[in-house]
Parts: sequence; structure tokens; C-alpha cells
Amino acid sequence: MREALHAEWTKLRTVPSTFWLLLAVIVVTVALGLVADAVARCPSAGCGLDPARTSLAGVYLGQAIVAVLAVAAVSGEYGSGLIRVTLTAMPRRTGVLAAKAVTVTGATLAAGVPAVLGSLLAGRLVLPGHGFTAAHGRPPLSPDDGAVLRAAAGTVLYLGLIALLSLGVAAAVRDAAAAIGTVLGLLYLLPLLTTVLGGSRLARHLERLSPMTAGLAVQATTGLRGLPIAPWAGLGVLAAWATAALLIGGLLLHFRDA
Repeated sequence: MREALHAEWTKLRTVPSTFWLLLAVIVVTVALGLVADAVARCPSAGCGLDPARTSLAGVYLGQAIVAVLAVAAVSGEYGSGLIRVTLTAMPRRTGVLAAKAVTVTGATLAAGVPAVLGSLLAGRLVLPGHGFTAAHGRPPLSPDDGAVLRAAAGTVLYLGLIALLSLGVAAAVRDAAAAIGTVLGLLYLLPLLTTVLGGSRLARHLERLSPMTAGLAVQATTGLRGLPIAPWAGLGVLAAWATAALLIGGLLLHFRDA
């Protein structure tokens, strides 16, 4: 496993796109969060906006970049034919996938920490000027607040789980375009479907099963009773999606020809 990890880390860090994609995760997440902070308003008590979710809104697009990074780690080798060399050098195919999962997720978490901290710092600086004050029931974002700390840690874990989900899908599908389309469809189309269905019971069930809607419940710091699923339970739903994708991808990688 040590050799597999070294090989996968070497491949990941020597591809120029890795650095730029990780940088894009940070920049896009913070920038879009700052835009959300700039347009948010809380003119009175009980304005209904969650300051933590507002500041972390950039994750909605940042996760797509994470998906591209994770898919490229698998599909890029299939596209270039390098996967044959990899599997010849390391015949334990599940070990190869596990090494890819460790390296890609580690890199994602490393980028997720500054992305989340930068977003929350921007919210702490910008939101009070737009009415998010203690007088309106929305005190400034602070790591001393347990709910804010949970939202921050949960969002970093969310990005890591998105990487694992994307990696599993890429191992199963192989083709980069198809894998990215599948992941983005899972993330964005299910919430759109729940919007179309309105407030029906079916829509509520879909919200609890959707990897993005359920997973991002971990960002909520207000109105927890109105959530379709509890914060950590929602992250557990995303973890189940990621685990299923990795299991299917690992089985297909093991039994299929390269």
C-alpha cells in the first residue's frame, strides 16, 4: 500500500491541472460566498437567513471543481492508456483505487480548509454591515459558536465525500465526460426535481435522499427543525452515496479488463 500511495501521490502532484483545480476550489468558493454575503440583507429580527449557509454558498460551485479533479484522477489514466501500466505494476486493483481515494481526498480536504475558513472570515467581515447583528438575532460568525464550528468542519468533510463519490463513479464509468455528467446530475438535478414537486411528501423524501441537499444540511446553524434531515444525518446520507459508488467502482475495476 505504501508503494501504491507513493505512486498515486506522484501522479496527482505532477499533473499541472491538479494545482490549478485545487486553487480554483479555494478561489471560487470564497468568491461566490463573498458575493452571497454582499447581496444578503437582514433588516429585522428573524429575517430567516442563515449567516453560515450564506457565507458558505460558494460550495455549490466549488464542489463541481472537486468532482472534475477526482474524475480526472481515474478517467485520465483510462484516456491515456496509463491504467494498463498502473495495473501491471500494482496488480491489486482495489489497493490502487484505495490509494487514489486517499490521495485525492487528502488534497481535497487540504483545499477545503482554507476555502471554508476564507468564506467564513468574509462573512464575519461583510454580513454585520447588512443587518446580521445580535440585535436581529444573527450574531457575527464565530468559531466559538458550536453550530458554526459544525458547519465549517462539516463543509470540509462534505467536499471530501464529494471527491470520494466522484472517484467511485469514475471507476465505474471510466469515461471522463460521462462520469462528470453523472456526478453533476446526482448533485444538481435531484434538487431541481424536488423544486418542481413543490412541498409534496415525495419531494421531502427526495430531499432526504439527495446527496447535495442532505449533505449540505450540515451547514445549517438556524431553523434546524425545518430541515428535511438533521445536519450530521444528512452528511451520513452523502457518505452512503460515496461508499456505494466506491464499492461499485471497486467491483467493476476488479472484474473488468483494463
